[in-house]
Amino acid sequence: MTDDLHAEQGKGDPFAAAIRATRMSMIITDPRQADNPIVFANDAFLRLTGYEREEVMGKNCRFLQGSGTDKAAIAEVRAAIAESRDISVDLLNYRKDGSSFWNALYISPVSNDKGELLFFFASQLDVSDRKVSERRMTADKEKFEKAVKERTRELEAALETQTTLVHEVDHRVKNNLQMVSSLILMQSRTIKDKAVRDSLATMLERIEALSTVHRRLYQSKDVSTFDVSDFARDLVSDLLAASGRSHIGSKLDLAPVIVPAEKATPVALMVNELVTNALKHAFKDETRPGNIGLKMSQPDGHLIIEVSDDGIGMDGADGDTSFGMRLIRQLGRQLRADVEWRDAGPGTQVVITMPNGPQQQRQTQ
Repeated sequence: MTDDLHAEQGKGDPFAAAIRATRMSMIITDPRQADNPIVFANDAFLRLTGYEREEVMGKNCRFLQGSGTDKAAIAEVRAAIAESRDISVDLLNYRKDGSSFWNALYISPVSNDKGELLFFFASQLDVSDRKVSERRMTADKEKFEKAVKERTRELEAALETQTTLVHEVDHRVKNNLQMVSSLILMQSRTIKDKAVRDSLATMLERIEALSTVHRRLYQSKDVSTFDVSDFARDLVSDLLAASGRSHIGSKLDLAPVIVPAEKATPVALMVNELVTNALKHAFKDETRPGNIGLKMSQPDGHLIIEVSDDGIGMDGADGDTSFGMRLIRQLGRQLRADVEWRDAGPGTQVVITMPNGPQQQRQTQ
């Protein structure tokens, strides 16, 4: 059969003999003839398609196409032939009996030494099993992705419900704390003993700090975390404004620090206690100007809170037995934190060091 191709190599050529005998389906077409007909087809091609040799010789191989053949893929093949270039494409083809198969088609131009196009060489491979596996994998992937999307929607709905419930709890706690604050304020106005009134006022400040925590938790999109630095900034501003002591300023150095929501209350109470204590005891001369400093940082997975003042120093403090100091130490044990009082000369510095895990990305409030 290859003898009839009138090529430089044919009769007696072992390569031509291999093409005739191989189990790989192969054909050769002649673009120099009208409609680029088949001029050679090996036995493997005939077995693959179910046609007899006389039924395929002299025909364009488009007879293998059918209703399910992708028109875009056909256009790619036509363009490659028109441009005399290689192409590899999967086509849905049809046998003589009408059954379909997926054909992994490879076409390559054959030219002589002068660069003149002589033939197109094409090989075909039945990859129907691979296509079935691909479709099954695609279907399984789509099924899995659909299941994942449905489960994700369920989890998002559950999380939204949980967030709503937690926000509602925080909102109610905040409202209840505000009610308690109002009751304490009303009660304090009926008490003549100044020491008792001062004690109630201090308790009122602690309750208001807790109320601020729950207000921020209620406003946050992430109910599992708490932004300590933003809280501390608001707290210092509120306490200074409430004290009415305009000659006392603040120096804030607050790195973004996020703690788990369950640590929000004890951390907030400690910060409130230290700032309040500095306002009350560091500047007993109410006309003396001064500053309260608050610094927060998180090196090596530890939250460090530093509250300082340039007031009278530790010699003028109430001592380690005061309720405020005992409260700070108790909260420190709850948080596994180290609390250290230092003489800053002038003034006092309190350093709290507590473990805090890797920082999460800050949520938009």
